[in-house]
Amino acid sequence: MRRLLFLYCFVFAAIDAQGQLLKAREIFSRADSLRGQLTPLRTCYDINYYHLDVRVDPDERYISGSNLFQFTATEDFSRLQFDLFDNLAIEKVVYRDQELPFRREYNAVFIDFPHTLRKGERDSFTVYYSGHPVQAKRAPWDGGFDFRKDSQGKHWIATACQGLGASVWWPNKDHLSDEVDSMLISISVPTGLTNVSNGRFRGSEDLGDGYTRFNWFVGNPINNYNVAANIGDYVHFADTFHGENGVLDLDYWVLRENRSKAKAHFDANVKPMLRAFEHWFGPYPFYADGYKLVETAHLGMEHQSAIAYGNKYQNGYLGRDGSGTGWGNKWDFIIIHESGHEWFGNNMTAADLADMWIHESFTNYSEALYIDYHYGKQAGQEYIHGNRNGIQNLTPLAGSYGVNHEGSGDMYNKGGVLHNMVRTILDDDEKWRQILRGLNKQFYHKTVDYQDIVDYISNQSGRNFAPMFAQYVRHPNIPTLEFYFTKDNKATCRWIADEPDFDMPVRIRIKGGQYRFIQPTRRLTPIDLPGLTRDNLEVDTFNFYIGVLVNE
Repeated sequence: MRRLLFLYCFVFAAIDAQGQLLKAREIFSRADSLRGQLTPLRTCYDINYYHLDVRVDPDERYISGSNLFQFTATEDFSRLQFDLFDNLAIEKVVYRDQELPFRREYNAVFIDFPHTLRKGERDSFTVYYSGHPVQAKRAPWDGGFDFRKDSQGKHWIATACQGLGASVWWPNKDHLSDEVDSMLISISVPTGLTNVSNGRFRGSEDLGDGYTRFNWFVGNPINNYNVAANIGDYVHFADTFHGENGVLDLDYWVLRENRSKAKAHFDANVKPMLRAFEHWFGPYPFYADGYKLVETAHLGMEHQSAIAYGNKYQNGYLGRDGSGTGWGNKWDFIIIHESGHEWFGNNMTAADLADMWIHESFTNYSEALYIDYHYGKQAGQEYIHGNRNGIQNLTPLAGSYGVNHEGSGDMYNKGGVLHNMVRTILDDDEKWRQILRGLNKQFYHKTVDYQDIVDYISNQSGRNFAPMFAQYVRHPNIPTLEFYFTKDNKATCRWIADEPDFDMPVRIRIKGGQYRFIQPTRRLTPIDLPGLTRDNLEVDTFNFYIGVLVNE
């Protein structure tokens, strides 16, 4: 017979069967491959600069404009691929004052140059396009344009396209692996409305036809889905933050009716967030572009240097604390979480959508570190533990590579729990803080993958965390620690896990005593803890997200 002490997962056989069924249903199409795969037609050029110039007609829900691609050839080529959803018409592609032939397949566009471009050569072309963009039905969880009106009946519009892709509304090389180095965003809107985009404001122009163009320049690398248009009857107020890299400009764009409540609410949340995150992660990564919050009708999104904010000026997540501990109601979830993405997601960006767990796991964990900084370590640990309630353990955190596919939604809460276990195993909070800061320094304004993260943490910690990350990221099941006791209370234990080399250390104790680390493997290992019995065994399941089985 077996007695269950703690088991924080579903029955393994049931999970495995359901997981296999879900995997069987993941049949990817040619369109998925065109969007997600790095073929030679995409790797042959490196994007240096965009000038996106778009006119938005709110009444017709129609857009028209162009995007200039400036690039460097990484090899000799005469054909390349860029991306634009096929419901938007391409009017022409212009290269050196001549129109280029192009072919469309699903949302991919292929153009042929009149001669071979040589490796190292810098060149450019411009795409002119128009149409009715996809309208988001439930932004930000689906993508496209979010056409709304404010309480005064004025147009209030935003873009949100994470996952679906930026090519849902503008032509670009739509793959996370190639971030443009800088770009100018010019959005023209009916006069009387304001557009706010990423980066620094470069002025507006009255076009003389009832439209005004707003120009915003992004001086740092930016991933495509972060590029945003936010259109409304906005008012602006500003502040500054004295941080690790000097004076950071803080700019806030909110609906006119919300200015007074916004000022008080942002004052209470933004600077405390920046103090906490610069402590844990290093300097805010985009001092050159500033930090902005822009009010939107949708809940929020981590648009680099122009975070979309729609949490209605309240603490928690729309007033709720998902952890059930109370700690999540002491701060505004959208400000803290989406700002955490400035470090994890915007500064260091996953090179493939399958590794979106990197963005969301660290940013979920940043919420607990915010609590830790302001309310103490125990409070942060309680918050992480409370978040387990939302974990399902049905599919892996990592998605399928090369087909624009995210992994499980567990990448948030389960990912945060994973990082907290790493911290617990290190048992050296300052070392862990330096690893988090080092990640943002080592991969400053770069794209990363699974191996980059695991190798960095392992190398800097001096401990091989590869089997642990593999188990929690690449498999849906959590490991179970199985104990055996003989009649004279000699104890052994082993891990039951998917990873063949899984060997995570874990803490145990005799009830009422001090926790100590043991190092189980997949093989039965003796436990040297005098006085330990099956009845007084306690495993640290508060900090370790595992199952525990005790044999009788």
